[in-house]
Amino acid sequence: MFTGIIETLGEIKALQKDGGNCHITIASSVTEELKIDQSVAHNGVCLTVVAINNNEYTVTAIQETIDKTNLSDWKVGDLVNLERAMKLGDRLDGHIVQGHVDQIGVCKAIQGTNGSWYFTFEYDAALNNLTIEKGSITVNGVSLTVVNSLKNEFSVAIIPYTYEHTNFKNFKIGAKVNLEFDVIGKYVSKLYSNK
Repeated sequence: MFTGIIETLGEIKALQKDGGNCHITIASSVTEELKIDQSVAHNGVCLTVVAINNNEYTVTAIQETIDKTNLSDWKVGDLVNLERAMKLGDRLDGHIVQGHVDQIGVCKAIQGTNGSWYFTFEYDAALNNLTIEKGSITVNGVSLTVVNSLKNEFSVAIIPYTYEHTNFKNFKIGAKVNLEFDVIGKYVSKLYSNK
């Protein structure tokens, strides 16, 4: 489990295909605190540490993960948002995040507003995911509050700290992002649709 509060950015150093899998090597300031078998969210994708070498570590993504996330667009040199799994007893500063991406969204608009930014994302409504005004959403692993919720799009407001300390500062129109919709909302929606 995660909270959507990004700890640091990691730089992709290597991508190695292995059948349907992809081994991803990342340099990060938290590498020395990691251990083999630990879960780390990478742009919101929960991946397991399989190797550590100095300030770099490696995780492996299977085909299922590659198919359902923006991982196939990752390139050497890209910066990814990193968050280690939360500890029991810690404050839950964001919201409950599983690290299981529901679908890919596309950045449709970026608007500066005198020191902060509004980002608008579009997603495929046919997959039955939903947002609600003032509800929670995870975009590339970042816990955010939804504004302007529509059937297949939503906006989020980004403060300067989040902009500077995540990869939001690198987004362009058309960028693909990982979306994890609020887990409580997903269960409520599922229960409602079964009635």
